[in-house]
Amino acid sequence: LGFDLCLSPQAYNIHVNGVLHCRVRYSQLLGLHEQLRKEYGANVVPAFPPKKIFTLTPAEVEQRREQLEKYMQAVRQDPTLGVSETFNSFLRKAQQETQQIPTEEVVLEVLLSNGQKVKVTILTSDQTEDVLEAVASKLDLPDDLIGYFSLFLVRETKDGAFSFVRKLQEFELPYVSVTSLHNSEFRIILRKSYWDSSYDDDVMEHRVGLNLLYAQTVSDIEHGWILVNKEQHRQLKSLQEKVSKKEFIRLAQTLKYYGYLKFDPCVTDFPEKGCHVVVSAGNNELNFQVRLPNEQIKEGSFKVTRMRCWRVTSSVPMSNGPSGSSPGKSEVKLELAFEYLMSKDRLQWVTITSPQAIMLSICLQSMVDELMVKKSGGSIRKMFRRRANGALRRSDSQQAVKSPPLLDSPDASREPMAKLSSKLTSVSLRGISHSSSANDVGANDFHGNYAFEGIGDEDL
Repeated sequence: LGFDLCLSPQAYNIHVNGVLHCRVRYSQLLGLHEQLRKEYGANVVPAFPPKKIFTLTPAEVEQRREQLEKYMQAVRQDPTLGVSETFNSFLRKAQQETQQIPTEEVVLEVLLSNGQKVKVTILTSDQTEDVLEAVASKLDLPDDLIGYFSLFLVRETKDGAFSFVRKLQEFELPYVSVTSLHNSEFRIILRKSYWDSSYDDDVMEHRVGLNLLYAQTVSDIEHGWILVNKEQHRQLKSLQEKVSKKEFIRLAQTLKYYGYLKFDPCVTDFPEKGCHVVVSAGNNELNFQVRLPNEQIKEGSFKVTRMRCWRVTSSVPMSNGPSGSSPGKSEVKLELAFEYLMSKDRLQWVTITSPQAIMLSICLQSMVDELMVKKSGGSIRKMFRRRANGALRRSDSQQAVKSPPLLDSPDASREPMAKLSSKLTSVSLRGISHSSSANDVGANDFHGNYAFEGIGDEDL
């Protein structure tokens, strides 16, 4: 979440990924704060910027904006407050009011990986979990597999591929999020939301889960996210012709970048400033394919267990016009920076400048969460809780997941990437504490990584 102060009227614009989520007044935020204090106690809730009797000077207005931004960031990152219904329902209600979308029944189109469209009847005020449950019901996906999938906001590119904006969160209303962008390129897609491929076995137990996983795997291969050589491609095509979906997935699991999310080309300061990079997230790591200034391409990986912490920073310009009317504008600059244990006793900051920085952060957080669940002996198989306010409306007609078309021949230009094995060289980088940015943020803005604490010397 990032804040931007809109001076006319006197309100605060909360941005998600640089796009307007909602507009709230100081009094509304104060009301939220008082409600959180009542529920969780003053010792749990962060300090709130005090009321002022006199009119604020421009400097005080900016100071309050910064304090409120830090307050909201601190609440969001608190493991109790950030997932509380009080906090999330406040943001959902504010989103609906800001976008002026009344509560009514609508049909929402959700894409599957194979391009198939699933139409669900929902309310405009239905939150992410409600919509996910409605999609699962339409597809006849059993309740205990819903937790393996998530809804993602994506932007469709000209070649039919998708650029990931973010995983839809519990604080937003999917229908409002996608329609308020006023751009048909933005869509909602259903994909698996876990990283460990051993969970595929759970999903493949059920016909619909198998079909969804199969469709996603075929799509990822076709878009070049999973690397396939000619012999592997021949084997995959043969399995596809035999409709051997499980065997197809088993073979795909052995391929490079299986289960990774691939991001749009962006810029990094590693190993030197201004390098162009393609980042992929998967297998508990961020994989870098870096084009150095001398045009040489190097590849390497940053393990999530060796990231001590990370942060996302955004610089959202002051807006005089209607904020959020043109999503994805280039002037919104987003950066993900993480502190990495390069070798024993040597931590180093690495920065990625990308419009998808928030999605990258979400990936890192979900990898850490999954590692911690596994470490504690838990499982991601979850029964979705039924809401007290009644069951969702269900459609009687179940929608089958169709098989995707046969694979196209692999793009020859992609094959050399599989042969890259040279590791990134470690170089000294500027620490974030030496950043020249005027918007440096404090300790509350960092996402601490609890998986990092378990690292030992033998891991290095």
